[in-house]
Amino acid sequence: MEFEKWHALGNDYLILEATRLPFELTPARVRALCAAHTGVFGDGVLLLSAPDGTGFVARLRIFNPDGSEAELSGNGAREAVLYLRRRGWTQADRVALQTAAGPIHASITSSRSCTIELGRARLVSDDFPAGPPDGHGELLAGGRRWRFRHVHVGNPQCAIAVDDPAELALLDLSAFGPEIERHRLFPNRTNISWYTALAPGRIGARIFERGVGETSASGTGATGAAVSYVLDGGASPVTVALGGGELEVAVGEDLRINLSGWAVPVFRGTLADDFLKELHATE
Repeated sequence: MEFEKWHALGNDYLILEATRLPFELTPARVRALCAAHTGVFGDGVLLLSAPDGTGFVARLRIFNPDGSEAELSGNGAREAVLYLRRRGWTQADRVALQTAAGPIHASITSSRSCTIELGRARLVSDDFPAGPPDGHGELLAGGRRWRFRHVHVGNPQCAIAVDDPAELALLDLSAFGPEIERHRLFPNRTNISWYTALAPGRIGARIFERGVGETSASGTGATGAAVSYVLDGGASPVTVALGGGELEVAVGEDLRINLSGWAVPVFRGTLADDFLKELHATE
């Protein structure tokens, strides 16, 4: 069974094609594939298959390393789009994918970069059912009270502004992230981004992803932070500086989002027969 590993700003995914899978991709098998020492290791799995309708290049499913399925990943979507181009699924510069979050359109700008149109961000969703129209909320986690803004960008984001870069750097996300992710306010769990303004149109951010933990980068996490920053008076487009590099998020007046950045392959491989037997035996 062949696979490729890609990364975008250090956010790495295993890319699989459904027609090459000898079994169903269950949560337990995803966990085994993503395991650090006994598997291939990765921040998740991207599964590509033929689309259900016309006008799409492929259907994209996204799995977190804990086996749960995510609606969307900004970094994962870019990796999938550029993989599809390199592997001959399309020669077009503009493509559309089916995802659990709905149709996603992308413009390929080079062999290693593209812009993903994430649609319109929402401040009200079923992922924060008690939230007001502006998405603002407050919660207690890790012994601290946090003011946040809920932003839905295909998946739920909890954006938290902090005062300065020094405070951002010193935050122990492992002490706060798990409790916020699973807080009773968020029935489907949430992703979290802590961010601070660095200069006009530029913010720094750290991300704690649902089902993953702290990551070097997250496209949708960066987008949630950028939307919150713009709603509080910041300039668009927003350059978001993350641990793994920078992304650009253009936020329209109607909250339509364009996410631009790069993604590259790391290696291509074939799973050993012994490991495949283990996966077959794993339900």
